[in-house]
Amino acid sequence: MIGIEEEKTMNQGEPIQTALGPHAQRSLLVAARMLSAVFRPGYYPSVVFLVLLNFTFLQMLPFFFKLYVLCMVYLFTIVFPSLGIYVYRQLRGFGIQELRSHHKRLVPYVINILCYLFCLHFVWRLRLPSFVLAILGIAILVQCVCTIITIWWKISMHSAAAGTVIGILAAYSLVFGFNPIWWLCLAILVSGLVNSSRMLLRQHTLWQVLGGTCVGIVCGLLGIMII
Repeated sequence: MIGIEEEKTMNQGEPIQTALGPHAQRSLLVAARMLSAVFRPGYYPSVVFLVLLNFTFLQMLPFFFKLYVLCMVYLFTIVFPSLGIYVYRQLRGFGIQELRSHHKRLVPYVINILCYLFCLHFVWRLRLPSFVLAILGIAILVQCVCTIITIWWKISMHSAAAGTVIGILAAYSLVFGFNPIWWLCLAILVSGLVNSSRMLLRQHTLWQVLGGTCVGIVCGLLGIMII
């Protein structure tokens, strides 16, 4: 395990210094920041809903109904949580950097969970299939587990979200009996890239990204198998 002082050093947000040249190092850090931004945890539900509404039997639904669902999911999983966290930061006088401290991440996690619960209730009222509801249910489960862990230890939500995709794919392959090998390879590759980017940017340590990945995989598997 990493010592307390080392962990503090790793979590200051200072990019890791590498043996690469200045230009290569800058390019690597830019790529890491882009990966962290593109694969933000809040984006996953909207992307998954977009896929489900266009590549399953749900594509037969009216266009404006699908657009309405996507807009509401986007609002409840990205816009409203971001606004809520912004208001919280303004009220407490926290900067974005200060939210990297694990004991100051609890309230933002709770805000996210509440928004996702409202989104789940909204989707349930529309009588969409259970496999659609499962996506939001698993996202809430992952956030709840990470929130509990955060009370004692900082864990990577980016890694948990990427790991959840791996768990869901594995579970769907068992439930529906299909071979997801190429999709799994892609999901594992993305997970590795996301984990590496979080460490390169010194947002998390190796154990924190591995812990997040394990939480995501387990929650994804159990969520689909139970539902």
